[in-house]
Amino acid sequence: MADLAGATLIVIDMQNCMADPTCPPRNNREAEDNIARLLQAWRTRNWPCIHIKHNSTDPTSGFRPHQVGNHFQARFIPAHGARVVEKDVTDAFSGTDLLSILQKEGAQKLILVGVSTNNSVEATARHAGCLGFEVIVVEDACFTFDRTDITGTMRAAHDIHVASLSNIAGEYGRVLSTDAVVRLSGV
Repeated sequence: MADLAGATLIVIDMQNCMADPTCPPRNNREAEDNIARLLQAWRTRNWPCIHIKHNSTDPTSGFRPHQVGNHFQARFIPAHGARVVEKDVTDAFSGTDLLSILQKEGAQKLILVGVSTNNSVEATARHAGCLGFEVIVVEDACFTFDRTDITGTMRAAHDIHVASLSNIAGEYGRVLSTDAVVRLSGV
């Protein structure tokens, strides 16, 4: 995948509730800057970009439609004419028209960024890899949060992030940095 020209950038769930100061501690504080950098590069080149928007059916979720938390963060508002795919589960393919959009556009290479690494990013990367897409997850352009595991042990966001990326690497796609993706894209 030395040439990323024309690869589709998929920006996952960059909505206001992910920037809520009451969220648990997280990793990759530079993720938003890296996502913005990639988004600008793709827009400059007029390469395809798809924004994924999560619409939760859970009445307690910050992702519920028609509330501030559900809106895209100001830096990630889709440009005029950009595609938006709305989902109500973690995987951006399940129950959406994402696959048909990608097929119609002839997409083969997907660059995934966003939140959260161990939920929507990983679920989408796994599904894309299983569908035969060439997948890159940009490790410093996604992030997750501290959480308690099933044994009751608190796990640091960094550790969850690394474990999730390790699940993806090799089996479903590649894991690269923003700088590496920029170099490969020639942007």
